[in-house]
Amino acid sequence: MSEGVEWGLHCCVLLGWLDDQAPVSIRRLAAWFELPQEYLKKRLQALSRAGILTSSPGARGGWSLARPPERITTMEVVAALEDGLDLFSCTEVRQHGVGSEGAGSEFARPCGISAVMRRAELAWRRELAAHTIADLMARSPEGAERARRNYQRMAS
Repeated sequence: MSEGVEWGLHCCVLLGWLDDQAPVSIRRLAAWFELPQEYLKKRLQALSRAGILTSSPGARGGWSLARPPERITTMEVVAALEDGLDLFSCTEVRQHGVGSEGAGSEFARPCGISAVMRRAELAWRRELAAHTIADLMARSPEGAERARRNYQRMAS
């Protein structure tokens, strides 16, 4: 997974905490995380295309969550930023080379490695789908107050 997933999740949590200040400008978000605006903008645009964030144009425009944080799963954010993300891609390497000679119908079904990797990926996806942005916000309740305080300080 790319580092952009971490930034995207943190932006969603921050926007959830700053909901009463929304929309939050890309300039402020980039300054908050000390990131180049263009880098962050690309991640936020992907989240917007996925219906996770919304943007409003203009001098007072910026970014906000498109839905309540309890209706945005971590899996949605990951999928939006990783463009579908398949963790394991079985290329049937067992069907190449000397080891494949004389296999006959043995290759008619996926191998055990592929089956195990698919089950692991499904468990991973289920776990991410079971947690929302609101859950992440609740895991650091002190962070909400710190975020609001620091955001107000930035505005001054």
